[in-house]
Amino acid sequence: MKNIKLIEVPSEIGAGTRGASLGVEAIKIAALDFMSNFFVHFPSEKIEVENKLLFEPIQSPYAKRIQGVLTMYERISKAVSESIKGNFFPVVISGDHSNAGGTIAGIKMAKPKSKLGVIWIDAHADLHTPYTTPSGNMHGMPLATAIAEDNEEYKIHDLDEITHRLWEQLKSLGKISPKVLPEDVVLISLRDFEKEEKHLIEKHGIKVITTGDIRRNGAEIVYRKVIRYLSDCTDIYVSFDVDSLDSSISKGTGTPVSNGLKEREAEDLISKFMQHRKICCFEITEVNPTLDKENLMAEIAFNILQRSVNVLMMN
Repeated sequence: MKNIKLIEVPSEIGAGTRGASLGVEAIKIAALDFMSNFFVHFPSEKIEVENKLLFEPIQSPYAKRIQGVLTMYERISKAVSESIKGNFFPVVISGDHSNAGGTIAGIKMAKPKSKLGVIWIDAHADLHTPYTTPSGNMHGMPLATAIAEDNEEYKIHDLDEITHRLWEQLKSLGKISPKVLPEDVVLISLRDFEKEEKHLIEKHGIKVITTGDIRRNGAEIVYRKVIRYLSDCTDIYVSFDVDSLDSSISKGTGTPVSNGLKEREAEDLISKFMQHRKICCFEITEVNPTLDKENLMAEIAFNILQRSVNVLMMN
């Protein structure tokens, strides 16, 4: 039986749309509405955030608020690393997806010799860099920091010295770079990405499993396929961005995309992964209640979170 620890990260400085920092509390409210004592069951740690930067001028247009993102990486990685070293299974509930870069760094800092696999359930690849980004929003870059990729071949921006230095620090946090090999990443329900990201997926042969693959084959077959693909990995991290769900139900997130997963499909698939002994950390991210009606997105996220943790507890 695993000892669960909740790590709450209400940081949204990596997002382009405001409100994801409220996602953690929205999920807690969903738990109360369902009369669940989920958030009383487990020890939790709330990470201090840098959301005050949202009110300050942007210094780096191609990596907005990168100094704050680096600070968040440092805080999150410390919390995740200490949790794992203390024999806890970290369940991270975070605002925007840039925070996942800190989570991955924390896993590697706790287990520097581990070969880490990443299951990235997301409509987006999050493989942009400050050299290629169309928006400058850092929630589109965490996987690039994890695989330590600049994508210079598709470079369209020149970085100032400070941005360059901070980007290098993000990639090498914990003095481990890369944290993950591209061949140990699986992108699930990917359907909205740019040519720059497509180049990296093809260059590194990153595994992609579409919504259609899941619908055709079912959760059990996809689960087996992914675990077999990552069989060389000693540890596996699962990151679930709620925009992997179809836009008809994922209105309460900053970047909804059509042709996504149904709630039950996501729930079944994540629950399968949680049964596996190699899974070492789970993150749920990008719930934005300001874009939602009746807290629906947070309720769906909570259902998935609660079922996943229940499965963890039984294994």
